[in-house]
Amino acid sequence: MLVDSVPEQRAETAPAPPTRRAIRSLGLLASLVVLLLVALASIAIGAKELSLDQVWHGLFQDTGTYGDVVVGERVSRTVLGLLVGAALGLSGTVLQALTRNPLADPGLLGINAGASAAVVTAITYFGVTSLSGYVWFAFFGAATVGALVWFLGGSRGATPVRLALAGTALSAALFGYVQAVMIMDKAALARMRFWTVGSLTSATEDMIWQVLPFLAAGTLLAFALARPLNAMAMGDDTAKALGAHLNRTRALSMLAATVLCGAATAACGPIVFVGLMVPHVVRSFTGPDLRWIMPYAAILSPVLLLGSDVIGRVVARPSEVQVGIITAIIGGPVFIFLVRRRRTAQL
Repeated sequence: MLVDSVPEQRAETAPAPPTRRAIRSLGLLASLVVLLLVALASIAIGAKELSLDQVWHGLFQDTGTYGDVVVGERVSRTVLGLLVGAALGLSGTVLQALTRNPLADPGLLGINAGASAAVVTAITYFGVTSLSGYVWFAFFGAATVGALVWFLGGSRGATPVRLALAGTALSAALFGYVQAVMIMDKAALARMRFWTVGSLTSATEDMIWQVLPFLAAGTLLAFALARPLNAMAMGDDTAKALGAHLNRTRALSMLAATVLCGAATAACGPIVFVGLMVPHVVRSFTGPDLRWIMPYAAILSPVLLLGSDVIGRVVARPSEVQVGIITAIIGGPVFIFLVRRRRTAQL
């Protein structure tokens, strides 16, 4: 659909020099090693202190002891963190490319707000009390808002500015709705308070299997969109000349971001800054080519999420601080630094 050679300084769809490709490939390998180490730390370290022997026993000789149960919970939590982290990183990457805003995040198009509004509605008006019940309502809310943003953004004539404005307007309206319902319903306030912070503590094997098909489909779609989004980064006229279908690419990008962010938010609540920070930082050393940004974001976003989760378990032992709070504490100063940099990594 697209030609294979475009100006490298903007879209970099042309093959990179061998040395640069080798460096990027080694960087991906190093990132995978870091991810493995963080995942092992997530299993071994927690609010409840376990010895390495207990962790090993829980992993390979599970007999149902207290330590084995704790290790099993940590494994589910780690797996969910890997999936959700990758989904948030990829959705942020797609949205930054779609809106041509290097500091955009999944909340920009109202996806998080849609999930939150659906969950508070489920709690207040449908009596849903289990986290497994929240998942489907949250995903439905995210998908509905994603479709509405696309419709309000102009559908066939959608532009990055229109999509961002539609998402911002819907986010503000839905935020007001959520706050109003929570103020009037104390039970909803108590239940929503934990979910809206963002946490991996609800991880179960059943929940992982519920969201896995959506995360897998969204991931495949996001990677398939790398080339056409690269072309669109050079402007609509140039992208058309190269054979890109603008509206189809934007619609599929909206779909990919909605599926990824919606499923992640449904499982863990709205976790902020992961989808903003990681793609932006990755772009600063890979360049604007999405074929490299996406793999890096899919690997390093879980590193940030799981690392924050481990920190949250350790700093308040024997209790813990939810991962959404830790990512916000880390993300705030980093976001200020990114905004104040003289040179922001361009799309």
